[in-house]
Amino acid sequence: MKKDMVEIRWHGRGGQGAKTACLLLADAAFASGKYVQGFPEYGPERMGAPITAYNRISDTPCSIHSNIYEPDYVVVVDESLLDSVDVTAGLDPEGGILINSGKEPNELREKLNGYTGNVYTIDARAISEKYLGRYFPNTPMLAGIVKVSGVLEQGQFIADMQDSFHHKFATKPQVIEGNMNCLIRSMREVKK
Repeated sequence: MKKDMVEIRWHGRGGQGAKTACLLLADAAFASGKYVQGFPEYGPERMGAPITAYNRISDTPCSIHSNIYEPDYVVVVDESLLDSVDVTAGLDPEGGILINSGKEPNELREKLNGYTGNVYTIDARAISEKYLGRYFPNTPMLAGIVKVSGVLEQGQFIADMQDSFHHKFATKPQVIEGNMNCLIRSMREVKK
């Protein structure tokens, strides 16, 4: 695995927040002094259509400006994509895949095209509904990939997200509290 740069590919459906989570991860990494890229792959996206987004996070400047074909980590925001998208294409077996699912990781391995690396799951639906009152999978998936990848120090990530949420939701303290609780709980709920 590349030591100086971590590459993450996100798979989701339009409207689930994969792009937003990708950009939030880039913001948090930048706030911690990293060099970052966070970008979606645009096509004819519409609500519910498969989308892809990418992160590069590095301690040194990055001159690569392309999609990520050999990611260290993959985040699957919608489990149903396992049946239609080759989410493990190019995935480094030294990295891992994080899937939004209430199932155990070994229950999903058969859908991963022979991928031999680490498989993680998190029930983003249950966590977001408990703490946010609605199904917003991006917040749990964001916390989950930080936990799984180790790309950011967890305490600093939580502090940076608190600052970001305070800025973004200054007039809605209940939204800040719900999102923070969601992030913290999600880091504890990742299954391997």
